[in-house]
Amino acid sequence: MLPLVAGTIVVSLTAALVCLPFGLGAAIYLSEYARSTERKVLKPTLEILAGIPTVVYGYFALTLISPMLQDLGIQDGVFSALSAALVMGVMLIPTVASLSEDAMSAVPRDLRDGAYALGSNRMQVSLRVVVPAAVSGIIASFVLAVSRAVGETMIVLIAAGGQPNLTFDPTQAVQTMTAFIAATGQGDVPTGSLEYKTIFAVGATLFVLTLMMNLVSIRLVRKFREVYE
Repeated sequence: MLPLVAGTIVVSLTAALVCLPFGLGAAIYLSEYARSTERKVLKPTLEILAGIPTVVYGYFALTLISPMLQDLGIQDGVFSALSAALVMGVMLIPTVASLSEDAMSAVPRDLRDGAYALGSNRMQVSLRVVVPAAVSGIIASFVLAVSRAVGETMIVLIAAGGQPNLTFDPTQAVQTMTAFIAATGQGDVPTGSLEYKTIFAVGATLFVLTLMMNLVSIRLVRKFREVYE
């Protein structure tokens, strides 16, 4: 179980390092810098990424990202947690950007006008007024993105390698809990066998991990929630 948990953590955290800053940056631009006409074009275009099947992302990671990382000398083999996580991070950017932008758009205009009246520039208003006011929605988008990264199957099944290595090195091949369930469940698994029970054990562990993440997110959202009249 420990190699599977370690692989899940490595892939999810690496994907989070990609999607969280870029997704939040895209949300800030759409909410505070983009014109209304630009926003109407850019936001639907960005959300198209969320509609691409994950198997396409996995094929993209295997055929393009992995050879690129090999050419750069970052990884040795064909498979690695890094190639899967990079593509997964790109897939999760629309989730963070869309939800965070909705939270920022809900911030009252009076807060922005008050900050501008005090001499703040647009960046100061964005980072010191709008983002703190919308932090509960931003946290919710972060947790949703990480939860989806934990539960992603096809990308890691195709590009991560399927090797249960107990390592936190993203350049190594790993196997996540979801990839283990998908690989072990192929074909007919006899009821009551070791493989049959193992699938349910890994699934229960994944459920508990996701439940804990959601409980923590609920506490954070309630703690930082801002209510405006």
